[in-house]
Amino acid sequence: QVQLVESGGGLVQAGGSLRLSCAASGRTFSSYAMGWFRQAPGKEREFVAAIAWSGGSTYHADSVKGRFTISRDNAKNTVYLQMNSLKPEDTAVYYCAAKYGPNWRSKAGEYDYWGQGTQVTVSS
Repeated sequence: QVQLVESGGGLVQAGGSLRLSCAASGRTFSSYAMGWFRQAPGKEREFVAAIAWSGGSTYHADSVKGRFTISRDNAKNTVYLQMNSLKPEDTAVYYCAAKYGPNWRSKAGEYDYWGQGTQVTVSS
């Protein structure tokens, strides 16, 4: 069982930055690949970024590539999402998710555990 708690969301102006954190419970965090997803009102949940359990492999959606960076610290049981050059279209609830096994995936259905989400609002 893994429990995930996101933090770091908030209101920021376009062009600004935020860093989201996702703290995981349990002693097997390093056994899970991790992902970030987001969901805007009236839209489906979409993939943002993912990272392998070792941190050695990452993948970012085209919509955030070059602006967002996923990372993890297995000693702290935490995964991060650094978000720079934010745009109003990045406004959404951001969720972190855990998938047992070494390799990341981009489909929400392949993740086993989810956090409650944190709101990110980017004003123009």
